[in-house]
Amino acid sequence: MKKLPAKIAGITTAAVEKATGRAWSDWVELLDKAGAKSWPHAEIAQWLQKNHKVNDWWSQMVTVGYEQVTGRRVKNQKTDGFEISVSKTIAAPVAVAFEAWKDAAIRERWLPRTPLSVRKATPHKSIRILWPDETTLSVNFWPKGPLKCQVVPQHGKLPDAATAERMKAFWTQQLDALGAFLEPKA
Repeated sequence: MKKLPAKIAGITTAAVEKATGRAWSDWVELLDKAGAKSWPHAEIAQWLQKNHKVNDWWSQMVTVGYEQVTGRRVKNQKTDGFEISVSKTIAAPVAVAFEAWKDAAIRERWLPRTPLSVRKATPHKSIRILWPDETTLSVNFWPKGPLKCQVVPQHGKLPDAATAERMKAFWTQQLDALGAFLEPKA
């Protein structure tokens, strides 16, 4: 078997072994022997659950890792396109950051000329957005004390790897703009 990278699907072999009882090399060998190279994603995950008692989350992670190792999936690729996420801790209360996303007038000040459709908003926790190109954006908010929060946009259903990389750079830049807008000036 060829040498595997230190991380597969963002997960070390030590982590996958601790959680599932098998290292990445063991899973790849086992799945190859079972004929999983030709199976659809859901069939691999179900096989792991049924035959090896791997829980839902880890069966998905092992499946994605296997698909990446065998060349069926590349970084950031999901079954319905590509997905990226970025994260930034901002010196602002979670309620303030949430409003900066939810309120169109406030949002225009740090994310100008970007029409979007908020589909669902759970106050101070998450916002689900339909992006103008029909891709999806989920933004999660995590309090990090009374005056700080973590903001995590996750952009999905992107058409290709190049678009995913472009949107990752875009969201990194926009989170910097949000931080500059919200954080107190010294």
